[in-house]
Amino acid sequence: MRIALAGISHETNTYCQGLTSASEFHPFRGPRMLETRGQEFDLGGAVDACARLGCEAVPIFFAQAQPSATIERAAYDGFKAEILDGLVAAGELDGCVLLLHGAGVVEGIPDLEADLAKAVRAVLGDLPIAASFDLHGNITQAMADELNAIFVCHQYPHIDMHLRAGEAVESVVQMAETGRRGRCKVISLPLLLPTTTTYEGIGKEMLDLLLELEAEADCLELGWFHGFPYTDVAHVGSSVVLTDYEGSEKGADCAKRFADALWARREEFLPVSLDAEQALAAARACETHPVIIHETSDNCGGGAPGDGTHLLEAMLDAGLGKDACFAFVVDPEVAAQAHAAGVGSTLEVELGGKTDDLHGKPLRLGAYVKALHDGRLVMQHMFRGAPLHLGPMARLVVDGMDIVVGSRRSQTFDREPFLALGIDVLKYRYVALKSSNHFRAGFQQLAGAIVTADTPGLTTHQLQVFVRKNAARPLWPLDAEAAYPESPTG
Repeated sequence: MRIALAGISHETNTYCQGLTSASEFHPFRGPRMLETRGQEFDLGGAVDACARLGCEAVPIFFAQAQPSATIERAAYDGFKAEILDGLVAAGELDGCVLLLHGAGVVEGIPDLEADLAKAVRAVLGDLPIAASFDLHGNITQAMADELNAIFVCHQYPHIDMHLRAGEAVESVVQMAETGRRGRCKVISLPLLLPTTTTYEGIGKEMLDLLLELEAEADCLELGWFHGFPYTDVAHVGSSVVLTDYEGSEKGADCAKRFADALWARREEFLPVSLDAEQALAAARACETHPVIIHETSDNCGGGAPGDGTHLLEAMLDAGLGKDACFAFVVDPEVAAQAHAAGVGSTLEVELGGKTDDLHGKPLRLGAYVKALHDGRLVMQHMFRGAPLHLGPMARLVVDGMDIVVGSRRSQTFDREPFLALGIDVLKYRYVALKSSNHFRAGFQQLAGAIVTADTPGLTTHQLQVFVRKNAARPLWPLDAEAAYPESPTG
């Protein structure tokens, strides 16, 4: 059996400046797609599943990029054409798995996934097509109508994307063998959720309920899309998606029950936002260490620049010194400056704050260069085994505090950026990083406590600061009158 693998994965923050060009994507073609076997992300999971099931994985094209601004139309058109041409050239196929995100926005195309799925369907006809998604997708019935199965990662941090992609492959094989075709039904809720982990609290409780209802429904998949609130499109919001075969009614009831419960408990998702000084006060009150202070509002994983200085400046002003470390600030200029000077040098730098005024001003600092690294890492928790290239990195010491500087945008997923430069986080009282929740995969178990800093930034929990020109209103919690209908339609 021959299964085509293809996709475009991008989480589009429409509030970011400029456009995302083709050069900002990492393309996978041919053998490079198959070389991801054993890597715990969606493409690697699909390749693994094909091998496990004895299918031929037919690599077409896959492109992914860091979350960023709206995608240039020419970039998307080029990627889309490569996928469609590749499917035509692939010869006889038994099905296709698309590796998508769910929050892609292109110039003139507010729903990347629906547009691409429709084009792929036009090429493949009645062949089974399944897709795997990030749970931060803004899902539409238009995209669901073109797919026979939708599989969304359950966990945030996304430690299970490879598993969901594997299930997508399994569903395609099953449909190809039986001749049956799944259908996908979307329940949309007028609900904007802040970034909410599934490791604890309301996120975990709702995920536990989802999995119970999925088992009761005995369906192909019952998925919960948290949605991506930093995208200004008509269909922004949370959703529940059921994938099942024609004639099954039990799944629809379970999907509705989950949607009802999500709406009923919506106020439990409202965050407590602490500014930098309040977050440090909370951290200092913690009795167990290390305290992880994560700056959720400057998360590259949601489109923020990663060069914000609000939290870092507060930490320096507080005189935390040798008790604290920070990894990392994205600033290729300062990293290059440190590499040019070498280990042991003392520099005057202007660190961070180079993207815009929202994320803070550059900090003029005297820094000692403690260590240097090329930034080539391998992820150890979320996306285990996948390479991560942060560009030239430097460990600077400022007023006794260790500060890591990187060159390429990324959030801090695990301890690797610290370890690469000789920093053992277990020896510090305060460990600061930029991430909303993915860091928990690598830090949750070792943290004495976790404190969220919500400083000004493009991924703040303060969703009311974002102007909504295209979103369908009313939306909760922006509009008190937002209502979820008793019998919602997709």
